[in-house]
Amino acid sequence: MKKLVITSATVVGKTQPLSADDLARACGQEVEWIARLVEVGIVNASGRRPAEWRFYSMDLQRALDARRLERDFDASLDAVALILDLSQEVRRLKAQLRVLGADDT
Repeated sequence: MKKLVITSATVVGKTQPLSADDLARACGQEVEWIARLVEVGIVNASGRRPAEWRFYSMDLQRALDARRLERDFDASLDAVALILDLSQEVRRLKAQLRVLGADDT
């Protein structure tokens, strides 16, 4: 028996940001979880309150990474925020080393 799979895609960009509901749906979570991500600094919300919040592609990637870390390692969101920030800093430093021609990895 053939199975029909329907997918959809959403373009996320400066002219088409995600709402809190959109971001929650993309992560398979509730808006309350998104509010917690904002609270601990994993994602940055533009707007004053959840109904006005807008998120961009970097926020979507960090939210998906947060969900994976939380699920796979049973990590708290505070720990996830630290892991994501440290990972981003390592990537930044490696890029800086590449520019300087000093990257041996």
